[in-house]
Amino acid sequence: MAQIVCSLLFISLIMLAFSDTVDSSSSARAYLEAQCRTSIHRDLCVETLLPYVTKTILGPQQLAQISLAVCLSKARQTKEYIYTVAKHFNETRDFGDNQAIQECLRQIDNGVNQITLSVKEFQQMGRDGEENFVLHEGNVQSWVSAALTDVDMCIDGLLGDGIGGREEDMIKAKFLNVKQLASNSLSLFSRFSSRHRASHIVKNP
Repeated sequence: MAQIVCSLLFISLIMLAFSDTVDSSSSARAYLEAQCRTSIHRDLCVETLLPYVTKTILGPQQLAQISLAVCLSKARQTKEYIYTVAKHFNETRDFGDNQAIQECLRQIDNGVNQITLSVKEFQQMGRDGEENFVLHEGNVQSWVSAALTDVDMCIDGLLGDGIGGREEDMIKAKFLNVKQLASNSLSLFSRFSSRHRASHIVKNP
């Protein structure tokens, strides 16, 4: 729970640094639709970020940071849920079902670690000089991509093992949500980094 609170605190700190107001929720939505247009899951992208821009204008960097922080929070919640299911399965299910859940627990644990590294790397990107931008960019992209792979491995494993029941449906839904959030975060980050590099080239021909 403390880790989730830290993620939400990180989002709040980003928002406090920017004070320009958005005229209305409709204009905020229109703004986000433009920012999210390259995301695969555009509706989710807009709905995820909308609560944070109804009163504040945030640029591409801040939107990408918030998206990553929300993704991390959801991944940690999913990890807690999988841990609870794994504990239950260890007491009530056969070896095969328990192994499938344990593998999902390992994958989401890896995913949480990867996204955590991405969030920290993104924060460091804002503190370091321009000469390290490409290094940080590559690290964030690699770690978020690795988290996507971890999520896919759990979903594929559950489809193969077919543990069935409400638990399987819930796990798939939670992992799919994390996957979509991670995908959107990667898209928003790529949008920010591309614009940043283009702007830097213009300023420094």
